[in-house]
Amino acid sequence: MDKNFFVKSHGLGNDYIVMDSENITFEISQDFIKKICDVHYGIGSDGILVKYPSDVADFKLRIFNPDGSEAEKSGNGLRIFCKFLYDYGYTNKDEFTVETKGGVVKAKIEEKNKFGKAKVITVDMGKAIFEASKIPVNTDKKEFIGEKIKVGDREYEVNCVSVGNPHCVIIKQELDEEEIKKYGSLIENHPLFPNRINVQFVKPISENQAEILIWERGAGFTYASGSSSCAVASVLVKKGLAKNDITIKMIGGELRISVDKDWNIKMTGEVQEICSGIISQEFLESLK
Repeated sequence: MDKNFFVKSHGLGNDYIVMDSENITFEISQDFIKKICDVHYGIGSDGILVKYPSDVADFKLRIFNPDGSEAEKSGNGLRIFCKFLYDYGYTNKDEFTVETKGGVVKAKIEEKNKFGKAKVITVDMGKAIFEASKIPVNTDKKEFIGEKIKVGDREYEVNCVSVGNPHCVIIKQELDEEEIKKYGSLIENHPLFPNRINVQFVKPISENQAEILIWERGAGFTYASGSSSCAVASVLVKKGLAKNDITIKMIGGELRISVDKDWNIKMTGEVQEICSGIISQEFLESLK
């Protein structure tokens, strides 16, 4: 594999650049992340996934948002990373573990395409945590479910949960892209959330289906998000609005989410490679 090799893949339109830290000649700096994720000056991406050695799992993943911040966990990012590991020979096993900032995750290659590449992947996303102090939310309440907050000129009833990263789920009768684009950033940066927060507007369709819009912390309006889907499913199950197996519909596509009685979450969905290449020396020189 050539030095500074990268792969760009997407999970339901949520796209990431993947690299191996042991195969690059440069530092993963904030300037590099911002520029490489820019669609005009870089490759264009919703974030960067970087492989590192791990002492506690088969592999270690660090996830960087386009603004240079680091995410604890990403469902689509995890599936993309697992496809990279399998497709490029880092493992020949169908099941393996990945260390993330949000905990160790189990992954399984469920289906391969006609080229023998990973296509459908299930990721064990860990537990849904509703304890407010662990999300975290600045409140004295034990949980922050069904609580009203003021955002700009609006009041929202919010439901907060962590699935390795923090989420604010808002149940709506109708979904409006312009509304989440206007208020998403205000909710993300609300003083209640010291680490900022991911935001989802959700319209329950049935006990087995829901439709969502996503505002992703550090990335903005996003077509799809695995961790967002897990957060929404967990909140709907907790509020009695969904059964334990639910399909989450997003602009980018669908994910199947399973939530067991102990709040353990599994997520299953497709991933696809877009392209691969080499980060040029000319580009790296422009960062100096």
